[in-house]
Amino acid sequence: MEIKHYKEATNIWADYKEGLRNYILKKVKDSDTANELSHEVLMKIYGACCSGNQIRNVRSWLYQIAHNTSIDYLRKQQKTSAPLPELADAPEDNTYQEAIELVTPLLMLLPPKYALPLKLADIDGVKQANIAQQLGLSLTATKSRIQRARKLLKELIMECCHIETDHQGNLMAFGVKNTCAPLQAYQKGKKDITCGNNSTHHHC
Repeated sequence: MEIKHYKEATNIWADYKEGLRNYILKKVKDSDTANELSHEVLMKIYGACCSGNQIRNVRSWLYQIAHNTSIDYLRKQQKTSAPLPELADAPEDNTYQEAIELVTPLLMLLPPKYALPLKLADIDGVKQANIAQQLGLSLTATKSRIQRARKLLKELIMECCHIETDHQGNLMAFGVKNTCAPLQAYQKGKKDITCGNNSTHHHC
C-alpha cells in the first residue's frame, strides 16, 4: 500500500500505537523513553506520507521502524556511557495527540488557499467533493490545490526536519531542526508562532 493522506497515517498509528510502544518499552526498559521514541516513530510515519513509496507489509514496516529507532537510541546511550533511568510509572502517554498537532504549525506556513483544503482532506478526512462545495470551487480546482499543498508541505517537512533513509529509501530517522521556528516554538509550548504566512519557509 501507499500512504497517500495524513489521515491514513493517523489511522495506521491509532491501530498499532500500543503494540509499538510496548515493543519499544521491552527494548529500552524505560517508560518515559518509550514515550519519546514512540513519538519519533509517529513522526517517521508522517514523514512517509505522500512519498509514493509502496509498503508491502504495514505491520512489518512499522515494527522495523520501531526496532531501528530503539537500537539507534541504545547505541547512542552506549557511546555516551549514560545509564538508562530506572523504570517508573508514567502517566498515559499523549504522544499520539502531540505528534498530530506538530503538523499544525507547518500548515500555518502554507498560503490559506492551500492549507485549508489540505487540512480538510488529509487531517479531517473530508471528501474532496465536499471540500469543493464548501469552498465554492470546482472539483478539479480542489484536487489541484490539495496536490499542490501536499507538495509544499513535503518541502516544508524536508526543510524543517532531519530525515534519514536506508538504502531502499525507507524513512529511518526523523527530527525537528533547531532552525525551524514554528515547530521549535510549538514544542516549547509557545502560542506565538513567529514565522507566519508572510514569511517564506526558506527563512524558518
